[in-house]
Amino acid sequence: MSGFDEIETAVVIRYPYLWSREASRGETEGRKGRPVVVGVRLARPNGDLVLFFPITTKHPEANRFACEIPAIEKHRAGLDADIRLWIILDEYNSDVIGHSFYLEPDPPVGRFSKAFFLPILREFVARRRSSREVHRAR
Repeated sequence: MSGFDEIETAVVIRYPYLWSREASRGETEGRKGRPVVVGVRLARPNGDLVLFFPITTKHPEANRFACEIPAIEKHRAGLDADIRLWIILDEYNSDVIGHSFYLEPDPPVGRFSKAFFLPILREFVARRRSSREVHRAR
């Protein structure tokens, strides 16, 4: 079993997330490793496609699709329960396991409960067409 086997829905890992605003300015590298949550992992013949949603301390603007993380979920996910955190869902990075310069086989930081994360994921699916994707695989 490789460290990549643990990358599945609701798992939190560290990843050099590239914000869509940075990508639109021509940047190609995430500025820092940050916690992200795995939205979905889709099996593909040439490597599984994974969608990552960023977790941030910055209060999202009112027009953003985001969800504040409750304290119990921050604890489950291995995040700091003493600070406010949000999952941003109107943009995401996609990457391909086995073809990524950015994914490491490190163990996850933690995971969100299904009761918390699956309703959020369903809402993302309903709004996906209005979300911005930054594709990271080579």
